[in-house]
Amino acid sequence: MSKTQPIGMKRWPGLMAALALAGCVANQAPVTIVKNSPIPTTLPETASVDTPASAEARAYYAEVQQGLLAQGLMRTDGGGPDTPVTQHMLVENFLRIALFDEYAHGMTGSVQQQTPSKLRRWMAPVRVAVRFGASVSADKRATDRARVGSYLQRLQELTGHPIGLNEANPNFFVYFVSEDERQALGPVMRAALPELTAADVRSITNLDRSTYCMVYAQSDGGSGVYSKAFAVIRSEHPDLLRLSCMHEEIAQALGLPNDSPLARPSIFNDDEEFALLTKQDEMMLKILYDPALRPGMTEAEARPIVETLASRLLGGES
Repeated sequence: MSKTQPIGMKRWPGLMAALALAGCVANQAPVTIVKNSPIPTTLPETASVDTPASAEARAYYAEVQQGLLAQGLMRTDGGGPDTPVTQHMLVENFLRIALFDEYAHGMTGSVQQQTPSKLRRWMAPVRVAVRFGASVSADKRATDRARVGSYLQRLQELTGHPIGLNEANPNFFVYFVSEDERQALGPVMRAALPELTAADVRSITNLDRSTYCMVYAQSDGGSGVYSKAFAVIRSEHPDLLRLSCMHEEIAQALGLPNDSPLARPSIFNDDEEFALLTKQDEMMLKILYDPALRPGMTEAEARPIVETLASRLLGGES
């Protein structure tokens, strides 16, 4: 039996939000996995590559990014002297982000509700396939694929876990699609993650423009072991917002599902101060994949281990 559920949504008041979804569904009826279900590799061709809806979205997100940058947000420095991280901060931020879910699964879809969870991460190698809608130009495809590949290499070095591009036998799909292409994504999603509900599929095909990107991950029963993931990133995003979506959605689907307003510097915070993975985020990923921790741990079980690991990373700073 496998289960899927939203892990978190990152919203910024007014202009923007980014949605990350993954995890383990509570109180969901058992679902039978469809073994070896064929996963489409391409999307239907759109009638027009640059449709009015896509052009409008592109103009909107360019304005959003410009507005955020004008406010000094979407930093790319990873944190500096103004964002010190102590051992206590690292421990509490890790536990809040890794051991809580931002969203619970309701009858009509996902609802925002902070709930305690268990530690989740991948045990099998993470094999990522990057797919594109017809609207994405050849040069954009090359840039996006290179950026994803470089980021995956960084994540592998941080975690010590096998993570990389793999088109032959993927278990993690990242789709870059336009407004129109996303609305036709339902069959592709259902083939990749048969356990998704109709409401889950609609959450992507009917995506509100305040949601920038989304990822679903599947865990095996109550084990806390991730086995599949499916991310969607709007192709209309300008470069930095596009890269920010890559960083957050992929990292959250590795096992850091929640957001916290206290996490700074971090991309796991709805304030959008940081666009890219920060120094503290890197430490949280190192902790998450340390052999001393195991999938399925509760906060009480994980806390003393996390305290020890945080002390090692920060040299005992309190």
